[in-house]
Amino acid sequence: MSIFDIDKIRADFPELSRTVHDKPLIYLDNAASTLKCLPVIESINAHYSNEAANIHRGVHYLSEMGTIKYEQTRKSLQSFINAKQEYEVLFTKGTTESINLVAQCYAREFLKAGDEILLSTLEHHSNIVPWQMIAEITGAKVIEIPINDLGEIDQQAYKSLLNEKVKIVSTNHISNSLGTINPIKEMIKLAHDYGAIYFVDAAQSIAHEKVDVQDLDCDFLAFSSHKMFGPTGVGVLYGKEEVLNKMPPYQGGGDMIDIVSFEKTTYNTLPHKFEAGTPHIAGVIALDAAVKYIESIGLEQIKAWEHKLLSYATEEVSKIEGLKIIGTAKHKASVVSFTIDGAHPHDIGTLLDRQGIAVRTGHHCTQPLMKRFNIPATTRASFSIYNTMSEVDQLVAGIIKTKEFL
Repeated sequence: MSIFDIDKIRADFPELSRTVHDKPLIYLDNAASTLKCLPVIESINAHYSNEAANIHRGVHYLSEMGTIKYEQTRKSLQSFINAKQEYEVLFTKGTTESINLVAQCYAREFLKAGDEILLSTLEHHSNIVPWQMIAEITGAKVIEIPINDLGEIDQQAYKSLLNEKVKIVSTNHISNSLGTINPIKEMIKLAHDYGAIYFVDAAQSIAHEKVDVQDLDCDFLAFSSHKMFGPTGVGVLYGKEEVLNKMPPYQGGGDMIDIVSFEKTTYNTLPHKFEAGTPHIAGVIALDAAVKYIESIGLEQIKAWEHKLLSYATEEVSKIEGLKIIGTAKHKASVVSFTIDGAHPHDIGTLLDRQGIAVRTGHHCTQPLMKRFNIPATTRASFSIYNTMSEVDQLVAGIIKTKEFL
């Protein structure tokens, strides 16, 4: 798709043609999960209609075809994130499981009492709690990297926290609550200067801008299929080969073994060592369709369109009296998180829903971030490739109508 054709793109997402409360659906909850495009839907239907057999261990036709398609997704993802080897791409249930895998298999194995794990105030709970659990077991300490009033990581504070005790730094690439784009390439280099490994939560960036793991030089990077137009229940964990090889398996079971006896079991090679049991086969195969769909439009075009939406939405909602945008970083992705004087975000979200407008309300699984801004919650509108300027106008009108009602 050489020209960004918004009408063609919207036609690829069947859900956009439905109504909610007798109003055309305006879907602005993309940071939570994106809608699904036709190639993904058709891929899932095709698998369950024509090739629903288990993979990897079968010698019959259906199993072999499923295995080929499943492993093709791994190859596509290797290219998509520019991993050095395709076996550095592991399949999980989602970003949350990917973080837990590294916490359990790397951090639990190699951390000791007194070691430090750095996490920023911006983090999703899934990038806080697994590290806290491991810290309790190992005696390591979780230390918070503060942010400024714009919602940006305080880089001077980050530098001052780095020392030889720091063994792991884990931050998001883009904040799910505020849309802040973090300078992770520079942050990764600083962490490596002290011998620490760096985990990147790329759940919010993978469908919005190019992610190149070799250019970033990150040790681990994770994202979820459902935030890039693919199925739920599928995640991706990238890890450098040399680090993955040092780690014990996450779970035991089929496919992750080499030889099993009651005396001793030896483990399979990468990536299978970390992929025990029957996976979400249809979901992984459909993720390949999602990757190809993103590539057919082009991440540069996606980023440019979403930046226009963000700029326009920021300008228009800022005109609403009593509305305050939370998170005004210099570099932002397509998220507008806000509060309105005298109105609870849940009430705002409910009244917008009655107008057919889907937004997210609450603390967005970032309670430490909410505490930093001294607020209980925000209303969050997050945009994707299929959203339009007209929908921004309707959001603004909907907020004004909601504000008048409240």
